[in-house]
Amino acid sequence: MKSIIIDDEISVIDSLKKLISHLPLITGLKSFTDPFEGLKFIQENPVDLVFLDVEMPLINGIDLIKSCEVRPQVIFMASSNSFAIYGFELEATDFLIKPLSFDRLLKAVNKAERIHNMIGLKSESEQVPDYKSVRDFILVKTGYNTIRINFNDILYCEGLKDYIKIHTVSKTIITLNSLKKFEEILPGNLFVRVHKSFIVPLSKIDSIQHNRIAIGKIMIPIGDNYKSVFNQKILAISV
Repeated sequence: MKSIIIDDEISVIDSLKKLISHLPLITGLKSFTDPFEGLKFIQENPVDLVFLDVEMPLINGIDLIKSCEVRPQVIFMASSNSFAIYGFELEATDFLIKPLSFDRLLKAVNKAERIHNMIGLKSESEQVPDYKSVRDFILVKTGYNTIRINFNDILYCEGLKDYIKIHTVSKTIITLNSLKKFEEILPGNLFVRVHKSFIVPLSKIDSIQHNRIAIGKIMIPIGDNYKSVFNQKILAISV
């Protein structure tokens, strides 16, 4: 994968280059301390993967990648996870915490390679790969913390005005967000909105009874405005 590094700290770039030197998957590695030079390079050259610092003085990495007309895969890097939720909202391949470790970097690059291979199959399948389906988790802010929630652990999501209750197999997490925005973040092949106040994972549906969905002992209503899309998704996985 043709890759570049954008980070305003030379020491971080040098450290990352040493780690990457052990990874044959990464080729044509270039680095930029000026984020705008890095952005110009991305727009004018084929780039598969960008290692991008979030915390830069001229422009943060989140805003930089938003401005990209041509957007390659991105592995964000930061000194804390406070920006992580924004990275995954942009469908970043991964989010690494500095100082970087080789094990964690290897995991991120392997994930990038899987997505890269999916893109390579695009011409054969004539379908754009769904990056959201590659991830199996989401990072959610709750209070002063950002926590990881595996998609497979989610039973259903409940909207409460400006908040969302995420009901999982082990606990309930409350986060400040809108259900509409959360719906956009979740992978559409795994989740479906069935009501103005509910999103459910298709894999957790035990039964459908008239206009209600059973997930364990919980009964969730199916809203009239959501029936059509819900029925289409159910039809696609029915035999």
